[in-house]
Amino acid sequence: MMDFAYLSLVGVYSAMAVYTLAFVAFTWDLARRYSATPALVPAGAANPATDAESSQPWGPFQRIGVTLLVLAWVIHLLAAIGRGIAGNRVPWANMFEFGLTSTLLIVAVFLGTLLWKDLGYLGAYITGFVLLALGVVTVNFYVDVTPLPPALQSAWLVIHVFVASLGTAFFALGAALSALQLARARFEARDMAKARIMNTLPSSSIMESLAYRLNVVGFVFWSFTLIAGAIWAERAWGRYWGWDVKEVWTFIIWVLFAGYIHARATRGWRGSRAAWLAIIGFGAVLFNYTVVNIAFTGLHSYSGL
Repeated sequence: MMDFAYLSLVGVYSAMAVYTLAFVAFTWDLARRYSATPALVPAGAANPATDAESSQPWGPFQRIGVTLLVLAWVIHLLAAIGRGIAGNRVPWANMFEFGLTSTLLIVAVFLGTLLWKDLGYLGAYITGFVLLALGVVTVNFYVDVTPLPPALQSAWLVIHVFVASLGTAFFALGAALSALQLARARFEARDMAKARIMNTLPSSSIMESLAYRLNVVGFVFWSFTLIAGAIWAERAWGRYWGWDVKEVWTFIIWVLFAGYIHARATRGWRGSRAAWLAIIGFGAVLFNYTVVNIAFTGLHSYSGL
């Protein structure tokens, strides 16, 4: 009989190899941008190359990077499907599988946004982050396929965790744009003629707007995650809320992004304050997935199986 768990693991390592090649291509594209002769744009003057919601036309290395990224994603998808077939269930029941699925969705969301806006300049971040995350969960948290605990034998596993993974994917992209926004804003306050690579990117205000849109979508998914989790908790444990550490941190993340959206929409928060709040929010997501799962015990301890 075909060993789908083994084939899935081979697929993960194969996807990581192709992600590495994509990362090299995207990084080379950034190096090409940096070495290009900067356009002489006076400080404070409008720059038509960056005042639109797109950056420079794709260069050859960026096209190669996207092609390799699509190939890596297909292999990644097959690895996730193989893991699901091996367990005869959805492949997101423990830390390894959640990492496998969430990174798959991060790449899927990124590729989808390329059809909406030119975010190709995030390629190095996306491939680097996914490659690092896959490496960490595969080396440190890989477990053999095991039967689900009774609490996870529910249709809510499909809904709750999948939507949480989608929310994480959108928050990851939003955090990347917010970090770039902060870097871009620093150069905008100086002599942009010396910024080189920053001159090839959209303005900080445009990146802030894009990050806000992505974070709003992520917040909608995270809100549904919180609601679905409460319903599932009532079905599994007889109560909607019990102050379990995982529940608390899920709510903290929701509050952070709710505050981010509210402050930006009604309090006029713009620029670095909004960007830092978005980055802190994504940091809380990573803390929830790593430290909370590893260092704390509770009703969600099975997520570390």
